[in-house]
Amino acid sequence: MNHAITCNLSHSEEFSSGLIEWLRGKGAILIVTHDHPDPDALAAAFALQHLILIKTGQVATIAFGGVIGRRENLVMVHQLEIKAKAIKDLDLDVFSAVCMVDTQPGTGNNSYPLDRRVDLVIDHHEVKEHTQACRWVDVRPEYGASASILFEYLQCQQVKIATKLATILFYAIKSETEDLGRDWAKADREAYLKLMPLCNNRILHEITRPKSSRIYFKYFNIGLKNAKVYGNTLAFTLYDIDHPEIVAEIADFLMRVEGIEIVLGLGNYQGEGVLSMRTSHLATHAGILMQEIIKGLGTGGGHSMTAGGQVHLVATDHAALAELESELVRRLQGALGHDPVEPEPLVQ
Repeated sequence: MNHAITCNLSHSEEFSSGLIEWLRGKGAILIVTHDHPDPDALAAAFALQHLILIKTGQVATIAFGGVIGRRENLVMVHQLEIKAKAIKDLDLDVFSAVCMVDTQPGTGNNSYPLDRRVDLVIDHHEVKEHTQACRWVDVRPEYGASASILFEYLQCQQVKIATKLATILFYAIKSETEDLGRDWAKADREAYLKLMPLCNNRILHEITRPKSSRIYFKYFNIGLKNAKVYGNTLAFTLYDIDHPEIVAEIADFLMRVEGIEIVLGLGNYQGEGVLSMRTSHLATHAGILMQEIIKGLGTGGGHSMTAGGQVHLVATDHAALAELESELVRRLQGALGHDPVEPEPLVQ
């Protein structure tokens, strides 16, 4: 985290003004998020769509791959009326301008074909190789949320932020930084505090306390039963899952275990291994660590305290997933410089 980073309003004004003029009259515009979008991705896309509409009169299309499965996110989309389409159902040839938010070309976490042109990238992760070929790039890894960047654009362009948009942006920053508790900068805090009084508190309450199905609690049961402790590290496998976000949700939950500083979770979603890492260890950068342990197996990255990854699974039976978990833990221990230790079950 970098609390000293201030809002870069001069850059935001210059960049957003140039972008708006470039987009004006371009025709059909596509905004792509990462697959299985979280609140930050959805909020950034919605805010960019609103900015384009207000400043140019053009209606951009928001699209993503995968599903929205986490209950909080489903409630947010429903209550705040976020309209988005499945990228697989679109004719990509009709779009004259393509924007990416909270993701980048070639990261492996979005469904937009790598051989197609991307014009704009707005993100808060490290700049990726393919991003450098894009015409418009605003990537700020020091920020805790992409929504904070879009908030600056709206401010600089003097776009009124109504209740619905304010609630979306606020919840994105709230969830991405855990109420300014992880990976935040001064820009995130300023956006958070300015948006808070504009929010719909009833909708926020419904988003943060949704009703969940029994299947949701089944995954917690599986995670707790399979969780193994390796010193200050905990690893778990959920096996087959019906939405990828559940791995990160349980990783967050298990970070509350006393003495645990790193959590690594794994699940199988339709033949793809979904990984999530959380850490409270100040000397460990989760994003860099994730890239190290999945090298040659898949793609991944993240921030200092949170990371995610994707691994192509050759086999998806329980034995194969358990073997993959063991290999990832072995790599993790090696990357941390820890001697191998025998695991202990979290729940005896």
